[in-house]
Amino acid sequence: MNYPYIIIDDDQESVLKTKAIADGFSELVFVASANNYSEGLNLILEYSPKLIFLEIDPANKESNLSLALINELYRYLKVIPKIIITTSEKNLAFEAIQYEVADYMLKPLARIDFIKSILKIKKSIGEDAVFMVQKPIFNEPQERIVEQLQSLEDSQEAIEVETPVLDENSAFLEENIPETFVQVVPNVEQPLILCIKSYGDYRYIDANDICYFQADNNSTDIHLNNGEMVTAFKTLKHFEGILSSPFTRIHNSYIVNRNYISRIHTGNAVCYIKNTTTKIPFSKSYKENIDGIISDFANGNYLEI
Repeated sequence: MNYPYIIIDDDQESVLKTKAIADGFSELVFVASANNYSEGLNLILEYSPKLIFLEIDPANKESNLSLALINELYRYLKVIPKIIITTSEKNLAFEAIQYEVADYMLKPLARIDFIKSILKIKKSIGEDAVFMVQKPIFNEPQERIVEQLQSLEDSQEAIEVETPVLDENSAFLEENIPETFVQVVPNVEQPLILCIKSYGDYRYIDANDICYFQADNNSTDIHLNNGEMVTAFKTLKHFEGILSSPFTRIHNSYIVNRNYISRIHTGNAVCYIKNTTTKIPFSKSYKENIDGIISDFANGNYLEI
């Protein structure tokens, strides 16, 4: 089975090193590479690779590479490609695990790391395949059945194949051949849960309940739709790096969940939060993000009066 792959890394030298090792494996087929978030996302959507090598701690911060790219993929894809993190930063491993990445490899990359990753991915695909033949196929030539089963196995979508028992003496009766079909089990997207951990206290927050984030020096206040506020000892920039739509940064001190915006007043440069009297300012430097929110509303089930 071949694994078409894409490399997303802001360091072109790292891209070449990763590709050089991957080229030594016949299973891995290079498709393309990208050096920033937007190019990487576009390549994934265009080529639908089975494997992605992703840098999440870029030297060039303007590349915007982070785990947020994984969240963005859930907006467009039912099945997310296997993602292998390639970075020199050890401290991001725990966060990466929360995103269910296939593997986490530290730079400089080694051939043995690729071997282990490929073996783990093959094992994972074998367990997660989703095809099933509902009825046995009778009286088909043996070669044809083997060919069908091999084709289905190669698609990596089979979890169970009921092998037919062939009777060499039985006549070929076309009307007795039952229909077969492939049943695809949908990949149900799970809601994002934020865990705010402090000295053994684990606070779990459904991301859908968050109205906005507000910076407070080196900590961040998380405002929920029930009026409650939870403080996390991480900077607002940290949350900006790990969150994607519907969360958008609109000010040096604010990240807002666009699903809780009831009004945007561009003249006063403020956003209003649903069912509250709260008004959040947005700054000129983030005006492009505000324009994006307005555009998103217009692209939905929308009527302007």
